[in-house]
Amino acid sequence: MSLNARIANIQGQDRMAIVVETARPKVNLTLAIRGRRADGYHELASLVAFADGPVDRITLDTGAAPGITVTGPFANAIEGENLLQRVLDRIAPHLRGGSPGQVTLSKHLPVAAGVGGGSADAAALMRAIRRAHPDADPHVDWPALALSLGADVPVCVASTATWMTGIGETLSAVAALPPLPAVLVNPLCTVPADKTARVFRALAAPLLDDAKPPLPPPTIRETVPAQIAELTRYRNDLTAAATTVVPAIDNVLAALEASDGCRLARLSGAGPTAFGLFEDRAAAEAAAAVLRSQHPGWWIAATVLG
Repeated sequence: MSLNARIANIQGQDRMAIVVETARPKVNLTLAIRGRRADGYHELASLVAFADGPVDRITLDTGAAPGITVTGPFANAIEGENLLQRVLDRIAPHLRGGSPGQVTLSKHLPVAAGVGGGSADAAALMRAIRRAHPDADPHVDWPALALSLGADVPVCVASTATWMTGIGETLSAVAALPPLPAVLVNPLCTVPADKTARVFRALAAPLLDDAKPPLPPPTIRETVPAQIAELTRYRNDLTAAATTVVPAIDNVLAALEASDGCRLARLSGAGPTAFGLFEDRAAAEAAAAVLRSQHPGWWIAATVLG
C-alpha cells in the first residue's frame, strides 16, 4: 500500500464513529387547530413538551455497512415506508462517501400513538448524522429538510419545550417550563393506518381565517401546581374527533381522570396516547402502578415532561 493510501486509510478510520441519540416522546400539552389552509394542511398552535422516558434510541455506526435494523418491544409494529430510510435517502447525497453508515433503532415507544415517535426517531437520526459527519455539505438546509419529512420533525429535532405554530414549522423555545410529573397511557388497541387523516376529516375544521389574530401561548408559571392550573384553561381540539376514530381513548381519559392525584388528563396529538399531570413524581409513580394493575394490556409510563 502506498504512503498516500495508508494516510487515506488512517484518516478514514479516524472519521469512523458510533453515535447514539435518544428520541424522546413528544406530548402536546395544548393543541388548538386554527383552521384548514387552501392546500389542505391545518394550522395549529401547540405547547409541546418532551418526556424524559421511555425513549427510543438511534445508534449510527459510520464504520459499518449501510442498512437499518429495528429492535425493541415495538419493532414489529413498524409497517410501510420507514421514515428513517427517507432521512438516509435525502441526506446521503450531501455526505462525503454517500453513506451515513449502519442505523439501529431500539423501539420502545408505541407506533402511531400521538407522541411523535416516528418523527422523534427521524429527528434523532438527523442529529446523529450531523454529529458523526461534521464534514457534510455546509449548504444543507437542515430545518427545511426536517419539515419535508413531517410536520412534527422540526420540533423533535430540538426536543425541548416549544410553542409550535403554523403547520409545525414556526417554533419558539419555551424557557423555564417547570418539570411536570406525568403518566403516559396508551391502550395498545388497533389503530387505522390512516388514523391522523381520519381524525382531521372528522374534525371538519373550517377554512383558515387569515384575519384571526395569532393565539398567545400559555403563561409559564414558577410552580407545578400553578402551571397545571394554567394548562386547564386550554384543550386539545382533536379529542372529540379522535375518539370517533379510536373509541378506546374515552376509556384511557376516564382511567386517568379517576387516578388519585391526577390534576389534568388530556389527549396528546391525535392519540390514542393520553397523559395525566400530577403535582409530584411520587404521585405519578403511584398512579401508574395502580393503572398497570387495572389495565395490564395497556402501555403505561410514569415520566416527567419538560
